[in-house]
Amino acid sequence: MSVNVRKPASLALAALGVTAAVVAGLRAFNAARTIENPVVVITGGSRGLGLAIASRYAKAGARLVLASRKLPELQQAQAKLLADHPHMHPEDFHLVAIDLAKREGCETLIREAMLRFSRIDILVNNAGIIEVGPAAAQPLEAFERAMQINFFAALYTTWAVLPHMMAQLPTGGRRGSIVNISSIGGKTAVPHMLPYSAAKFALVGFSEGLHAEVRGNGVRVTTVCPGLMRTGGEAHAVFVGDQQAERAWFDFAAKTPGVATTAEHAADRIYAAQQAGRAEITITPQAWLAARFAGLAPEVNQAVNSLVHDYLLPGA
Repeated sequence: MSVNVRKPASLALAALGVTAAVVAGLRAFNAARTIENPVVVITGGSRGLGLAIASRYAKAGARLVLASRKLPELQQAQAKLLADHPHMHPEDFHLVAIDLAKREGCETLIREAMLRFSRIDILVNNAGIIEVGPAAAQPLEAFERAMQINFFAALYTTWAVLPHMMAQLPTGGRRGSIVNISSIGGKTAVPHMLPYSAAKFALVGFSEGLHAEVRGNGVRVTTVCPGLMRTGGEAHAVFVGDQQAERAWFDFAAKTPGVATTAEHAADRIYAAQQAGRAEITITPQAWLAARFAGLAPEVNQAVNSLVHDYLLPGA
């Protein structure tokens, strides 16, 4: 009996051809959405993850509007970005020292960005604060502060930028992109970070719902849920309760390679997700697993978190 080897070989070649065509099509699809010299507004852009994101967009030739509370920190960030990216020039930047805890500050940021560059292609809501400690030691003001920065600042800037994005002509197939930096703490509540988690849960809900409502108008909203990152943010965290013990576990989690990823890796992932128009990404395998486990087995997840609180974390 003879075996026809040509048919399987031809099928394999055809499959390879189809695969190559699909890959080429996807690359062309994404390339069509790459905007030349986009205007990118980044809150919390003077350090940590915000600075890493700014560096990634600077590499791509973006014009940057960086917002933070302190002008000297913004100027230091600009100097670093100019040194790291020689193709950038001072006129490619606009620095806005503003209090994002206030609605008028967020609206001023967007207004200044529009006056400076006449359009906003990408808004990255990155500003955030962290207060660490048991619920018994957290005052109500901690929840108010977390909501004001981690949720309402993103809401206010988004609400200020949306009319401009909706009105501007599409570039690269899109009117604009909004990237909301939430956290794995917005998918599963992290013990001893209750104000932070409450605000990040609110941001995830807002971001996911907004994506559904504005996608058809040419605006993409990407929700980003990173796990632990080595951004230096632990130096700016506030600790309550047994402050020394709380700082010890938090610093260990935030600084340990293999547990926490780098800000640069996270920035690369965020940039790629925004360029592709992704609805949501989770950064680090541990965070991906934690989010899925919380969704599949919420009661077990909460029981495990309770054990972590009772036996691994410092007491009140």
